[in-house]
Amino acid sequence: MSRIRITKQFNFETGHALYGYDGKCRNVHGHSYKLSVTVIGNPIVDTSHVKLGMVIDFGDLKKIVKEEIVDKFDHATVFNKNTPHIELANELTERGHNVILADYQPTSENMVIDFAAKIKARLPESITLHSLKLQETDTSFAEWYASDN
Repeated sequence: MSRIRITKQFNFETGHALYGYDGKCRNVHGHSYKLSVTVIGNPIVDTSHVKLGMVIDFGDLKKIVKEEIVDKFDHATVFNKNTPHIELANELTERGHNVILADYQPTSENMVIDFAAKIKARLPESITLHSLKLQETDTSFAEWYASDN
């Protein structure tokens, strides 16, 4: 049986600040992120199965990624919880803003590592996360591959 890769793409808006960074990104700013999620598996061959021929229903993959990533990160501001930005984060939270305090510096690299762990934990056993691509701008992105990890 052939192993097949399928990809679903997602878009969300997220703000962040990189504490201690020596450039403009130390300031609070945002990005229109594009996340491509690629999984690998065998298409279902059971002719009585409602999802015959699918590796995973795109709708099922969408549900996982929306619940774990998009719904949480869309229109949120992400700060490293171990930085002085905690004061700003607390102020924003008190004013009703969606704030995420991460265990990491919220770079695209670290975010894609976090996203991979969250998505892998929710996939059915027969499906493997192959790769993620998190595009921060039109010309900049971070990629995570299972084969590298």
